[in-house]
Amino acid sequence: MVKDLTEGKAEIVLWAFTLPMFVSVIFQQLYNIADSIIAGKYAGEDALAAVGASYPITMIFMAIAVGSNVGCSVVISQLFGGRKYREVKTAIYTTLTASFLLSIVLTVIGLLGTKTLMTMIKTPENIFADGALYLRIYIVGFMFLFLYNVCTGIFTSLGDSKTPLYFLIGSSIGNVILDWIFVAIFSWGVAGVAWATFIAQGIACLLAFVTLMIRLGAIQTEDVPDFFSMKMLAKISRIAIPSILQQSFVSVGNIFIQGLINGYGSSVIAGYSAAIKLNTFMITSFGTLGNAVSSFTAQNIGAGKMERVKKGFKAGVALAFVIAVPVFVAYFFFGNNMMALFMKEESAKAVETGVQFLKIVSPFYLFISLKLLADGVLRGAGSIKAFMVTTFSDLLLRVTLAYIFSAYWETIGIWWSWPVGWTIATILSLVFYLEVAINGRKAL
Repeated sequence: MVKDLTEGKAEIVLWAFTLPMFVSVIFQQLYNIADSIIAGKYAGEDALAAVGASYPITMIFMAIAVGSNVGCSVVISQLFGGRKYREVKTAIYTTLTASFLLSIVLTVIGLLGTKTLMTMIKTPENIFADGALYLRIYIVGFMFLFLYNVCTGIFTSLGDSKTPLYFLIGSSIGNVILDWIFVAIFSWGVAGVAWATFIAQGIACLLAFVTLMIRLGAIQTEDVPDFFSMKMLAKISRIAIPSILQQSFVSVGNIFIQGLINGYGSSVIAGYSAAIKLNTFMITSFGTLGNAVSSFTAQNIGAGKMERVKKGFKAGVALAFVIAVPVFVAYFFFGNNMMALFMKEESAKAVETGVQFLKIVSPFYLFISLKLLADGVLRGAGSIKAFMVTTFSDLLLRVTLAYIFSAYWETIGIWWSWPVGWTIATILSLVFYLEVAINGRKAL
């Protein structure tokens, strides 16, 4: 099913389009959280720390997949909104071919550099072997992760946010079941966590790809589309490369921060690992709203309906507020209960670390939601320079302040680098958004 986002009441259209995507995020993040819960409860604090220590490195690979998703979805949305169906197919075929080749190259690089990367972030010796093992298995399955994310971006750019949801629900449930079997029953430790993700993601990728090919066959065009087009690849790359760089730089920044945290020992790493998974749940949720706004913006700009872009942004803000408030209450007032999901009673220092992080960061969720929604409009409008400026401002501030603050306040200083970076970057994003939505021109 494909959906035209240029017709109907903007608020209702956006909410209906976003809801399946948001539910997808819930399931995706729940199985990520389940990885950590099962690792912490059944394999111990060190296993949780090992998974957490390698997490920023895995996010670099995820960043490339997500950046490619963004690049193809914006271009395809604009073409689809303009009813250029032959070019839509060419863009999709080109994206899939390029993604497949890039994923192979990255897999080889990742496998060769696993130990170097783990050493670079100062992984403690007691969790180094398990962390490296988890990372190697993750990288072997990266091709599936990459292609699945690209397929998801293509579905959403065609206005279909339900199909990715169905695949993700199945993948998430399968992942949690396999986690339980491999870790709790077979006692495979962090390897069991990694293999569960590998298998579940692989099946979801293959099913998504087959379904996409069937859907494309149903879209009729007068002329045969090109299987691969360098011109189309250049058009997609114009948005994808800045998005990949943006996502990658954020991940690289997280590696520097992880290196700081690793210096405080495995208990702090375990607490941070649990808390950052909960934090990622919220950031990914807001990012998904931003992606929905991006597709909505791109289709409506392609159709020449700029007024709907502003309405879509306002609808996204209302939805973000509904999400942010209850999660803030849960994280801020019930942090101990949230941490208890991941760890045993004897992990007191790890629990204290996680609670501390959540109390500092969660009050600023509404700020970061505004930034990510404004960024969605900037991406959809093709204002990539402005999008990158706001993101890099957040990143540079967060990393720089983490180092400065930690010298005075240790881990508390690191945690405060998040809200400070978010607040300043949000102001920049809103300024650039006004240039696009109110004044009707590209920011920068």
